Amino acid sequence: MPAAIELRDVHKRFGELQALSGIDLEIPQGEFFLIMPLTFLSGVFYSIHSLPAFWQGLSRFNPFFYMIDGFRYGFFGVSDVHPFRSLAVVAIFLAVVSGMTLAMLKSGYRLRH
Repeated sequence: MPAAIELRDVHKRFGELQALSGIDLEIPQGEFFLIMPLTFLSGVFYSIHSLPAFWQGLSRFNPFFYMIDGFRYGFFGVSDVHPFRSLAVVAIFLAVVSGMTLAMLKSGYRLRH
């Protein structure tokens, strides 16, 4: 499958500080289709209260919403849900994703030899 995004030998300097040196990145087509909609429905740019009722309900199933809402509470002291609920959802999401990652590493899924 051809790459949708491909960067080769990326270098970046800030004066004397070398931030990147020879970084390669390849993202195959279809590998990032889930991240973008989750980000836009998480309330990054707005409160979810400005969304129609259907999208508000759907946003509450989005773990990114709870991450962003936790940051909003930390910075501004304002949130759409209770901060402990955000913390609980983020912790559960972390446990699930970590478990999936460990299972994939153990099985060798898509590892190159």
